[in-house]
Amino acid sequence: MASLDTSSPINVFFVILSALVIISVVISVHEASHAFFANKLGDPTARLMGRMTLNPMAHIDPIGTILIPLILFIFGGFIFGWAKPTPINPLNFSHPRRDSAIVAFAGPASNFTLAIFFSILFRILPNQFFLFFVSINLILGIFNLIPVPPLDGYKVLLGILPREAALRLSVLENYGPIILIIFLFFFIQFFAPLISAAINILLRLLVGTTF
Repeated sequence: MASLDTSSPINVFFVILSALVIISVVISVHEASHAFFANKLGDPTARLMGRMTLNPMAHIDPIGTILIPLILFIFGGFIFGWAKPTPINPLNFSHPRRDSAIVAFAGPASNFTLAIFFSILFRILPNQFFLFFVSINLILGIFNLIPVPPLDGYKVLLGILPREAALRLSVLENYGPIILIIFLFFFIQFFAPLISAAINILLRLLVGTTF
């Protein structure tokens, strides 16, 4: 994939500003999608708390949405981030396990939808901004599907496993942040080639290029 031009301070500023805008929009759509589908399936908790909105201010976590992704972007690391968790009450669902999995999958699905949309724009009007938007959405969508708590993939996994297996595995949710930190520090290198391969396959399909 062609690199962004960072040969001057103005270009660096534009790249950083673009990254912050894209990450804010992407995470806002991701979290609003959780809230929207939860509301559709019978749980109005997020809607009543003002989280069913595309306003980034309702979802932004200063550290997870801005600081961490920005540092990783500047130093060329694996870009990831998080927003304020969307509040969900599974007891409001008709089928708590199934509906929770649907709500969880709605987040990454929104990322893939945005990636497709901006890949179409990129095909019509080739632009680094659109390409960056596609890439960020693919990275976050695929990363969030890793079945590690508290990522969305873990909740999707609980929804498709047999009930007894899901019940035993659900206790890990209490230790989600700790497990995620351990995963990122000690195990992400084993998953990184698979994630990169998946991203490159999708990038080639969508925009005809790779990292």
